[in-house]
Amino acid sequence: MPFNIPILLTWLRIVLIPLVVGVFYLPQTMSTPMHQNTAAMLIFVLAALTDWFDGYLARKWNQTSSFGAFLDPVADKLMVTAALLVLVHLQRLDAVIALVIVGREIAISALREWMAQIGASKSVAVNQLGKFKTACQMVAIPMLLFYAPLTIGGLTLFDSRVWGTWLIYVAAVLTIWSMLYYMKLAWPQIRERGSL
Repeated sequence: MPFNIPILLTWLRIVLIPLVVGVFYLPQTMSTPMHQNTAAMLIFVLAALTDWFDGYLARKWNQTSSFGAFLDPVADKLMVTAALLVLVHLQRLDAVIALVIVGREIAISALREWMAQIGASKSVAVNQLGKFKTACQMVAIPMLLFYAPLTIGGLTLFDSRVWGTWLIYVAAVLTIWSMLYYMKLAWPQIRERGSL
């Protein structure tokens, strides 16, 4: 197993996942709900930043590896899934939306693995639609973790509950759209081989 800074950042992201969940289980004597929301949001943002940095550094320092290429999307999916489960538990997100997002990730991961086995992985490589979907998710989730309006002097400047909810719905629509797009790209291979 290779060990370098980009892979260390990916492992850090995996280590941060239980903390996003764990802050909501702290005793109320140790923290308030607002402190829990803020801590979970900050931890998630830190984890999301490691996702950007590990890829950037791996390319810049020419430290890409097959293990890193495997571990990075696993860490991403674990992070998003854990956060979505917390949001469903806190009743800030409908379970159907979480199921759509997580289900798509499982389906597309399986599709990519199958396409790689038959030597056609490039036809289902990540595209701009998938990146935009991910960006919407990664902005919506910390907003829903924070789940409070930002106010100054009684004036609400920004309500993360409203914007986070809208963005996660946009992410869900893009999730379905991107899944259909990838399935369309893979369809000739699926049809040729009869079944997955």
